[in-house]
Amino acid sequence: MKKPCLVVLFVALGVSLGVTMGAERAAAQGPAGAGASSAAKDTSSSTGGHSLNPIKWVKKDPKPSAESRSDLEKKLTPKLQASGLLPASLTATDACAPFVALDECLASLHASKNLGIDFNCVRADVTGVQTNVDLSGCKGTIGDKAQNLTKTLRMLKPDADAKGQAKNAEKQAKDDLKDLGS
Repeated sequence: MKKPCLVVLFVALGVSLGVTMGAERAAAQGPAGAGASSAAKDTSSSTGGHSLNPIKWVKKDPKPSAESRSDLEKKLTPKLQASGLLPASLTATDACAPFVALDECLASLHASKNLGIDFNCVRADVTGVQTNVDLSGCKGTIGDKAQNLTKTLRMLKPDADAKGQAKNAEKQAKDDLKDLGS
C-alpha cells in the first residue's frame, strides 16, 4: 500500500512542477492575442523602470558635443598661432574642420611643424578630404582614403623616423588639450 501512494505522490509532484514551469515560460514570453502589444508595454513598467538588460546597466561617458569642440578650437587658436603652428590668417576651426577628432588635427599640426612639412599635405592625406588648397608641392600621391599619421609622415618625409615623430606629435596634442582642461 505504501508503494502505490509514493508513486502517486511523485507523479503529482512532477505534474505540479511541470505546470508551474510551463506557466513561468508562458509569462516570460509575454501576452498573446488581441491587445498583446499594449499589455506587453504595461508589464515592462512593472519592473520599476529598470531594464532587465545588463548591458544597459553600464554607464557610458557622454560624447563631447559639437559646441564643446568649437569652444576648444576657439581657445586653441591664439595658443596655436603664438607657437607658430597656425598662421595668423587661419583659425583652429578652419584648420581642423576635416578631422573627426581634435587630437588628430593637433597631432598633424605638430608633426608638420616638427618635420617642416606643409600642413595642407598632411591634412589631406590623414583625412582623405581634398580641399581647394594647392597640393602640387606635396611628395607622393595624396589619395582619397584617410591614412594614419605614421603612414602619412613616412610617405611625405621618407628619411624621418615616422613612428617616433607621430608618437611625439600625439603626445604634444594630448598636452595641448590637457592644458585647456579637457
